Amino acid sequence: MKQVIAGVAVATVTTFVAATPVQAAATDPVKALKSQFVAGKGVKFTDVVTLVEFTGNTSFFKRTGSFQFGRAGIVASDVSAKRTTDAPETSDIIPWALDRPERTIRIGTTSYYSGGPWTPPKGKTWIKHPNGMSAGFSGWYGQLVNVAEPATLKALITRGKRTGRTYSGTISFGALERISPWLRNVSLVRLSENSKAAVLRFRLTLGSDQLPQRLITVYPGSTHVSAAVAEDRQLSVETRYTGWGSRVTVKAPPAGKVENVGKREPTVRGGSRG
Repeated sequence: MKQVIAGVAVATVTTFVAATPVQAAATDPVKALKSQFVAGKGVKFTDVVTLVEFTGNTSFFKRTGSFQFGRAGIVASDVSAKRTTDAPETSDIIPWALDRPERTIRIGTTSYYSGGPWTPPKGKTWIKHPNGMSAGFSGWYGQLVNVAEPATLKALITRGKRTGRTYSGTISFGALERISPWLRNVSLVRLSENSKAAVLRFRLTLGSDQLPQRLITVYPGSTHVSAAVAEDRQLSVETRYTGWGSRVTVKAPPAGKVENVGKREPTVRGGSRG
């Protein structure tokens, strides 16, 4: 009997010791995120964008997509976006060019656009854009905060006030742009100084595995339209993440269906947003 009890005790201790590093790592959201960086694995997400006004809220835009990971982080993404309402109050926020659904495949720093404002020549369905935008023309109208980036997740965790598994706080667009490749490439133009100074509110909820589960960001409408038009309008974006660790494979479109548009300089985007 003593031998049996001793054997159980050893097995229990061995199991505890083996499990402890995994549990410890799981308590750190950034380490939990980095543990997902396995070639061929990834995560799926859904964005819902809402116009918030004194008279009420109007959901007007939706995106679905996935990130494919490599050992260093995001290596590819596939994002589809569509307008979900023709409500007149949203006409100042979202451009006519997004009346058609848009899809963007991005592999490394090369983007492929289809739909939306893009009109490739006859026989082609995709536009190839080296050093392209994160999520095409629609990228500026979806979730601008990418918590699948370790530096971005760390910034929110560090700045946020924690309640259970939820972190709430604020961060400026300028602070985000400095650390987030996703935001730096979300548009063809740089953020204006006014946009950099704008502050967004965030509410990030983690799952029991310490991985992002739900993110809500709210920011001034003046980041997307003129201050005169924006008035007291705000934009709210809710993103839900599912399938962490699932297999994700993002492939470039068939070469015969792609039209090249030339290169975009990775650090010179010209102009200003806002």
